[in-house]
Amino acid sequence: MDNLLPADGCVEYYGEVLDPGEANHYLERLLGGIEWRNDEAVIFGRHITTKRKVAWYGASDFTYTYSNIIRQALPWTAELLALKVLTEEITGARYNSCLLNLYHDGDEGMAWHSDDEKELEPGGAIASLSFGAERRFLFRHRESKETVELRLAAGSLLVMKGDTQTYWLHSLPKMKKVRLPRVNLTFRTMEAGRK
Repeated sequence: MDNLLPADGCVEYYGEVLDPGEANHYLERLLGGIEWRNDEAVIFGRHITTKRKVAWYGASDFTYTYSNIIRQALPWTAELLALKVLTEEITGARYNSCLLNLYHDGDEGMAWHSDDEKELEPGGAIASLSFGAERRFLFRHRESKETVELRLAAGSLLVMKGDTQTYWLHSLPKMKKVRLPRVNLTFRTMEAGRK
């Protein structure tokens, strides 16, 4: 598997690991069977609620803090467990939690950020499964500002690991012409008691 980053981290794109029928099946189940909530963040002292929705599931009632908001993990659903097992078989890594994002259409995206919360296993793999609309996904090096771009197809798998979160930011730009929803699952490993 080739590393998409030129230096300072490792990103592997496996392409479509689910066929279109399976990907559509899971998209429908995820849209209807997940406890979606509008995402919240505290940015520069202001409490913001986004159109984008999120959900947090795990093997334990982990708490997870990002953007100064504390979240509590819900127990796995059957679909999430099946997708976790598939992702573990492909990547060879183990995951104990999953952060889900629902983008209703291309008017919703995600600004530059890194997944470097204190509770995460340092350097651990973060596996991203995509369902629904194909979207652009970008990486930008913190120092050199070099960028890497790819398109995440429905049913595709992307893995970020090693020093990626230390040296690179990533984003999901808005795409105004996209009218279909996208659901993204990011499987990750939380370390109990790590703060």
